[in-house]
Amino acid sequence: MDLVGVCRAFVSVSERGSFTVGAAAARMSQSVASRRVAALEERFGEQLFERTSRRAVLTPFGREMLPVARQLVQAADVLLHEAEAAKRKPWRLAVPGICSTAGLAHLVAEARGHGVTLDLRVAAPARRLELIHAQQVRAALLAVPADEATWSVPLGLAGVRDPGVRRVYLETLRLGRAAPGPARRIWIQPEDDVPHIRDPLTRLRDAVGLRPAQLVAADDLTTAAAEVLCTRDLLLCSPAQAKELALTWRPIGEIALSRGFALAAAADGNPQHLEGRLGGAIARCLGADTWADTEASRTRADTEASRTRAGTAESATRANTAESGDTVEGAEA
Repeated sequence: MDLVGVCRAFVSVSERGSFTVGAAAARMSQSVASRRVAALEERFGEQLFERTSRRAVLTPFGREMLPVARQLVQAADVLLHEAEAAKRKPWRLAVPGICSTAGLAHLVAEARGHGVTLDLRVAAPARRLELIHAQQVRAALLAVPADEATWSVPLGLAGVRDPGVRRVYLETLRLGRAAPGPARRIWIQPEDDVPHIRDPLTRLRDAVGLRPAQLVAADDLTTAAAEVLCTRDLLLCSPAQAKELALTWRPIGEIALSRGFALAAAADGNPQHLEGRLGGAIARCLGADTWADTEASRTRADTEASRTRAGTAESATRANTAESGDTVEGAEA
Protein backbone atom coordinates (compact mmCIF):
# COMPACT_ATOMS: atom_id res chain seq x y z
CA MET A 1 0.00 0.00 0.00
CA ASP A 2 1.15 3.50 -0.88
CA LEU A 3 0.55 4.90 2.59
CA VAL A 4 1.40 8.46 1.62
CA GLY A 5 -0.85 8.29 -1.44
CA VAL A 6 -3.89 6.96 0.41
CA CYS A 7 -3.40 9.42 3.27
CA ARG A 8 -3.11 12.28 0.77
CA ALA A 9 -6.48 11.30 -0.73
CA PHE A 10 -8.03 10.97 2.75
CA VAL A 11 -6.75 14.38 3.90
CA SER A 12 -7.72 16.19 0.69
CA VAL A 13 -11.28 14.80 0.70
CA SER A 14 -11.66 15.51 4.42
CA GLU A 15 -10.53 19.13 4.17
CA ARG A 16 -12.89 19.89 1.27
CA GLY A 17 -15.86 17.79 2.34
CA SER A 18 -16.23 16.32 -1.14
CA PHE A 19 -14.73 13.39 -3.00
CA THR A 20 -15.01 15.26 -6.29
CA VAL A 21 -13.36 18.49 -5.11
CA GLY A 22 -10.86 16.69 -2.88
CA ALA A 23 -9.78 14.38 -5.69
CA ALA A 24 -9.27 17.32 -8.05
CA ALA A 25 -7.21 19.18 -5.43
CA ALA A 26 -5.00 16.10 -4.99
CA ARG A 27 -4.67 15.78 -8.79
CA MET A 28 -6.37 12.41 -9.07
CA SER A 29 -9.68 11.16 -10.39
CA GLN A 30 -12.66 10.70 -8.09
CA SER A 31 -12.59 6.95 -8.61
CA VAL A 32 -8.92 6.78 -7.59
CA ALA A 33 -9.62 8.86 -4.47
CA SER A 34 -12.54 6.59 -3.55
CA ARG A 35 -10.43 3.45 -4.00
CA ARG A 36 -7.60 4.86 -1.91
CA VAL A 37 -9.91 5.87 0.95
CA ALA A 38 -11.57 2.45 0.81
CA ALA A 39 -8.14 0.77 0.95
CA LEU A 40 -7.21 2.82 4.00
CA GLU A 41 -10.49 1.94 5.70
CA GLU A 42 -9.90 -1.72 4.98
CA ARG A 43 -6.39 -1.48 6.40
CA PHE A 44 -7.66 0.22 9.59
CA GLY A 45 -10.76 -1.95 9.88
CA GLU A 46 -12.87 1.15 10.50
CA GLN A 47 -14.83 3.58 8.36
CA LEU A 48 -13.37 7.06 7.90
CA PHE A 49 -16.44 8.66 6.30
CA GLU A 50 -20.16 8.34 6.93
CA ARG A 51 -21.81 6.45 4.13
CA THR A 52 -25.30 7.94 4.74
CA SER A 53 -24.43 11.52 3.81
CA ARG A 54 -24.10 13.03 0.34
CA ARG A 55 -21.15 15.02 1.62
CA ALA A 56 -17.83 13.57 2.79
CA VAL A 57 -18.49 13.64 6.52
CA LEU A 58 -15.88 12.14 8.85
CA THR A 59 -16.76 9.48 11.37
CA PRO A 60 -15.45 9.89 14.94
CA PHE A 61 -12.64 7.47 14.02
CA GLY A 62 -11.92 9.50 10.89
CA ARG A 63 -11.68 12.73 12.94
CA GLU A 64 -9.10 11.08 15.21
CA MET A 65 -7.04 9.83 12.27
CA LEU A 66 -7.09 13.09 10.28
CA PRO A 67 -4.39 15.00 12.27
CA VAL A 68 -1.98 12.07 12.11
CA ALA A 69 -2.62 11.54 8.40
CA ARG A 70 -2.10 15.26 7.76
CA GLN A 71 1.26 15.13 9.58
CA LEU A 72 2.32 12.16 7.46
CA VAL A 73 1.44 13.94 4.21
CA GLN A 74 3.21 17.13 5.30
CA ALA A 75 6.31 15.17 6.33
CA ALA A 76 6.34 13.42 2.95
CA ASP A 77 6.08 16.78 1.16
CA VAL A 78 9.00 18.15 3.19
CA LEU A 79 11.03 15.04 2.38
CA LEU A 80 10.35 15.38 -1.36
CA HIS A 81 11.25 19.08 -1.25
CA GLU A 82 14.53 18.39 0.53
CA ALA A 83 15.35 15.61 -1.93
CA GLU A 84 14.87 17.95 -4.89
CA ALA A 85 16.95 20.64 -3.18
CA ALA A 86 19.74 18.13 -2.53
CA LYS A 87 19.72 17.07 -6.18
CA ARG A 88 20.00 20.69 -7.28
CA LYS A 89 22.84 21.45 -4.87
CA PRO A 90 25.87 22.38 -6.98
CA TRP A 91 28.84 20.04 -7.10
CA ARG A 92 31.83 22.27 -6.45
CA LEU A 93 34.48 20.43 -8.46
CA ALA A 94 38.21 21.28 -8.53
CA VAL A 95 39.61 20.73 -12.02
CA PRO A 96 43.10 21.03 -13.57
CA GLY A 97 44.14 24.14 -15.41
CA ILE A 98 44.97 22.16 -18.54
CA CYS A 99 41.27 21.90 -19.45
CA SER A 100 40.25 24.31 -22.20
CA THR A 101 37.37 26.74 -21.78
CA ALA A 102 35.44 24.85 -24.43
CA GLY A 103 36.10 21.54 -22.68
CA LEU A 104 34.91 22.89 -19.32
CA ALA A 105 31.82 24.45 -20.89
CA HIS A 106 30.85 21.16 -22.54
CA LEU A 107 31.41 19.34 -19.24
CA VAL A 108 29.08 21.72 -17.39
CA ALA A 109 26.47 21.51 -20.15
CA GLU A 110 26.53 17.70 -20.26
CA ALA A 111 26.31 17.57 -16.46
CA ARG A 112 23.13 19.65 -16.56
CA GLY A 113 21.66 17.14 -18.98
CA HIS A 114 22.22 14.49 -16.30
CA GLY A 115 20.63 16.62 -13.59
CA VAL A 116 23.97 17.62 -12.04
CA THR A 117 24.92 21.26 -11.48
CA LEU A 118 28.69 21.80 -11.50
CA ASP A 119 30.52 24.72 -9.91
CA LEU A 120 34.07 24.45 -11.23
CA ARG A 121 37.23 25.60 -9.45
CA VAL A 122 40.38 25.60 -11.59
CA ALA A 123 43.48 24.86 -9.51
CA ALA A 124 46.99 23.38 -9.67
CA PRO A 125 47.56 19.76 -8.50
CA ALA A 126 48.68 20.61 -4.94
CA ARG A 127 45.91 23.16 -4.51
CA ARG A 128 43.24 20.67 -5.63
CA LEU A 129 44.41 18.28 -2.92
CA GLU A 130 44.24 21.07 -0.33
CA LEU A 131 40.72 22.03 -1.40
CA ILE A 132 39.37 18.50 -1.01
CA HIS A 133 41.06 18.00 2.37
CA ALA A 134 39.66 21.32 3.62
CA GLN A 135 36.24 20.35 2.19
CA GLN A 136 36.10 23.60 0.25
CA VAL A 137 34.98 21.54 -2.74
CA ARG A 138 32.74 18.47 -2.91
CA ALA A 139 35.06 16.68 -5.33
CA ALA A 140 38.39 17.12 -7.11
CA LEU A 141 40.21 15.62 -10.06
CA LEU A 142 43.50 14.70 -8.41
CA ALA A 143 46.82 14.09 -10.18
CA VAL A 144 47.85 10.47 -9.60
CA PRO A 145 50.25 7.94 -11.17
CA ALA A 146 48.91 6.15 -14.23
CA ASP A 147 48.40 2.83 -12.41
CA GLU A 148 46.07 4.57 -9.93
CA ALA A 149 44.19 6.62 -12.49
CA THR A 150 40.64 6.48 -13.74
CA TRP A 151 41.57 8.66 -16.71
CA SER A 152 45.00 8.75 -18.36
CA VAL A 153 46.25 11.37 -20.80
CA PRO A 154 49.40 10.56 -22.82
CA LEU A 155 52.22 13.08 -22.72
CA GLY A 156 54.75 13.84 -25.40
CA LEU A 157 56.85 16.67 -26.80
CA ALA A 158 55.43 19.36 -29.06
CA GLY A 159 57.19 22.02 -31.09
CA VAL A 160 56.68 24.43 -33.94
CA ARG A 161 58.50 22.27 -36.49
CA ASP A 162 57.54 18.80 -37.63
CA PRO A 163 60.45 16.57 -36.51
CA GLY A 164 59.88 14.19 -39.40
CA VAL A 165 59.86 11.15 -37.11
CA ARG A 166 57.17 9.20 -35.25
CA ARG A 167 58.89 9.63 -31.85
CA VAL A 168 61.24 12.20 -30.35
CA TYR A 169 64.20 10.84 -28.39
CA LEU A 170 65.67 13.05 -25.70
CA GLU A 171 69.18 11.96 -26.61
CA THR A 172 68.79 13.84 -29.91
CA LEU A 173 68.56 17.07 -27.92
CA ARG A 174 72.06 16.63 -26.53
CA LEU A 175 74.19 19.58 -27.58
CA GLY A 176 77.58 18.74 -29.03
CA ARG A 177 80.68 20.72 -28.18
CA ALA A 178 80.87 22.29 -31.61
CA ALA A 179 77.12 22.77 -32.03
CA PRO A 180 76.12 26.41 -32.55
CA GLY A 181 73.31 28.15 -30.69
CA PRO A 182 71.66 27.48 -27.34
CA ALA A 183 70.56 24.03 -26.26
CA ARG A 184 66.92 23.16 -26.89
CA ARG A 185 64.85 23.04 -23.71
CA ILE A 186 61.88 20.97 -22.59
CA TRP A 187 59.26 23.01 -20.77
CA ILE A 188 57.18 21.40 -18.03
CA GLN A 189 53.88 23.11 -17.24
CA PRO A 190 52.56 23.30 -13.64
CA GLU A 191 50.09 20.41 -14.11
CA ASP A 192 53.00 18.07 -14.91
CA ASP A 193 55.36 19.36 -12.23
CA VAL A 194 54.48 16.39 -10.01
CA PRO A 195 56.80 13.58 -8.82
CA HIS A 196 55.38 10.77 -10.97
CA ILE A 197 56.03 12.80 -14.13
CA ARG A 198 58.90 15.14 -13.26
CA ASP A 199 61.17 12.58 -11.58
CA PRO A 200 61.28 9.96 -14.39
CA LEU A 201 61.88 12.73 -16.92
CA THR A 202 64.70 14.17 -14.80
CA ARG A 203 66.35 10.76 -14.54
CA LEU A 204 66.09 10.33 -18.29
CA ARG A 205 67.60 13.79 -18.84
CA ASP A 206 70.63 12.82 -16.77
CA ALA A 207 70.91 9.38 -18.35
CA VAL A 208 71.12 10.69 -21.92
CA GLY A 209 73.51 13.50 -21.02
CA LEU A 210 71.32 16.59 -21.30
CA ARG A 211 72.21 19.68 -19.33
CA PRO A 212 70.18 20.42 -16.17
CA ALA A 213 68.97 23.69 -17.71
CA GLN A 214 67.41 21.81 -20.63
CA LEU A 215 64.51 20.71 -18.41
CA VAL A 216 62.57 23.75 -17.17
CA ALA A 217 59.50 23.92 -14.91
CA ALA A 218 57.38 26.88 -16.01
CA ASP A 219 55.30 29.02 -13.68
CA ASP A 220 52.37 28.85 -16.08
CA LEU A 221 51.40 27.31 -19.41
CA THR A 222 51.29 30.65 -21.22
CA THR A 223 54.96 31.36 -20.50
CA ALA A 224 56.03 27.88 -21.56
CA ALA A 225 53.96 27.96 -24.76
CA ALA A 226 55.32 31.39 -25.69
CA GLU A 227 58.91 30.15 -25.37
CA VAL A 228 58.14 27.15 -27.56
CA LEU A 229 56.36 29.25 -30.20
CA CYS A 230 59.31 31.62 -30.68
CA THR A 231 62.20 29.14 -30.32
CA ARG A 232 63.08 25.54 -31.13
CA ASP A 233 62.18 24.48 -27.58
CA LEU A 234 59.66 21.72 -26.87
CA LEU A 235 56.62 21.59 -24.59
CA LEU A 236 55.70 18.54 -22.55
CA CYS A 237 51.96 18.34 -23.18
CA SER A 238 49.02 16.26 -24.34
CA PRO A 239 47.94 15.86 -27.98
CA ALA A 240 44.89 18.04 -27.30
CA GLN A 241 47.02 20.89 -25.95
CA ALA A 242 49.39 20.64 -28.90
CA LYS A 243 46.45 20.84 -31.30
CA GLU A 244 45.07 23.89 -29.49
CA LEU A 245 48.48 25.61 -29.71
CA ALA A 246 49.02 24.55 -33.35
CA LEU A 247 52.14 22.56 -32.41
CA THR A 248 53.35 19.25 -33.78
CA TRP A 249 53.11 16.53 -31.11
CA ARG A 250 55.12 13.32 -30.86
CA PRO A 251 55.50 10.75 -28.04
CA ILE A 252 58.83 10.46 -26.25
CA GLY A 253 60.97 7.63 -27.61
CA GLU A 254 62.71 6.45 -24.44
CA ILE A 255 59.83 6.58 -21.96
CA ALA A 256 56.03 6.55 -21.83
CA LEU A 257 54.62 9.35 -19.69
CA SER A 258 51.00 10.14 -18.95
CA ARG A 259 48.89 12.31 -16.72
CA GLY A 260 46.74 10.29 -14.39
CA PHE A 261 43.54 11.61 -12.87
CA ALA A 262 41.25 10.18 -10.20
CA LEU A 263 38.07 11.66 -8.79
CA ALA A 264 38.10 12.14 -5.01
CA ALA A 265 35.07 13.31 -3.05
CA ALA A 266 34.70 15.05 0.29
CA ALA A 267 32.83 13.45 3.17
CA ASP A 268 29.40 14.41 1.79
CA GLY A 269 30.16 13.32 -1.77
CA ASN A 270 30.02 10.10 -3.75
CA PRO A 271 32.60 9.95 -6.57
CA GLN A 272 30.97 6.87 -8.14
CA HIS A 273 27.78 8.90 -8.56
CA LEU A 274 29.64 11.55 -10.54
CA GLU A 275 31.84 9.10 -12.45
CA GLY A 276 28.88 7.01 -13.54
CA ARG A 277 27.09 9.98 -15.07
CA LEU A 278 29.97 12.11 -16.31
CA GLY A 279 32.89 9.72 -16.87
CA GLY A 280 32.88 10.20 -20.63
CA ALA A 281 32.48 13.97 -20.41
CA ILE A 282 35.35 14.22 -17.93
CA ALA A 283 37.56 12.12 -20.23
CA ARG A 284 36.85 14.42 -23.17
CA CYS A 285 37.47 17.51 -21.03
CA LEU A 286 40.85 16.15 -19.93
CA GLY A 287 41.76 15.09 -23.47
CA ALA A 288 41.93 11.45 -22.47
CA ASP A 289 40.39 10.24 -25.74
CA THR A 290 42.48 12.33 -28.15
CA TRP A 291 45.53 10.07 -28.32
CA ALA A 292 43.41 6.97 -28.82
CA ASP A 293 41.71 8.61 -31.79
CA THR A 294 45.04 9.79 -33.19
CA GLU A 295 46.64 6.37 -32.88
CA ALA A 296 43.59 4.70 -34.40
CA SER A 297 43.79 7.05 -37.38
CA ARG A 298 47.51 6.39 -37.80
CA THR A 299 46.98 2.64 -37.53
CA ARG A 300 44.30 2.77 -40.21
CA ALA A 301 46.56 4.89 -42.41
CA ASP A 302 49.48 2.49 -41.93
CA THR A 303 47.24 -0.47 -42.71
CA GLU A 304 45.96 1.14 -45.89
CA ALA A 305 49.51 2.04 -46.90
CA SER A 306 50.64 -1.56 -46.30
CA ARG A 307 47.76 -2.87 -48.38
CA THR A 308 48.60 -0.43 -51.15
CA ARG A 309 52.26 -1.49 -51.13
CA ALA A 310 51.27 -5.15 -51.09
CA GLY A 311 48.86 -4.61 -53.98
CA THR A 312 51.51 -2.77 -55.97
CA ALA A 313 54.06 -5.54 -55.36
CA GLU A 314 51.55 -8.20 -56.37
CA SER A 315 50.70 -6.31 -59.56
CA ALA A 316 54.39 -5.98 -60.38
CA THR A 317 54.90 -9.70 -59.81
CA ARG A 318 52.02 -10.60 -62.11
CA ALA A 319 53.33 -8.20 -64.74
CA ASN A 320 56.82 -9.74 -64.55
CA THR A 321 55.39 -13.24 -64.77
CA ALA A 322 53.30 -12.34 -67.79
CA GLU A 323 56.30 -10.71 -69.47
CA SER A 324 58.44 -13.80 -68.83
CA GLY A 325 55.72 -15.98 -70.30
CA ASP A 326 55.53 -13.87 -73.43
CA THR A 327 59.30 -14.10 -73.85
CA VAL A 328 59.30 -17.88 -73.54
CA GLU A 329 56.43 -18.22 -75.99
CA GLY A 330 58.26 -15.99 -78.42
CA ALA A 331 61.40 -18.11 -78.12
CA GLU A 332 59.47 -21.32 -78.70
CA ALA A 333 57.84 -19.84 -81.73
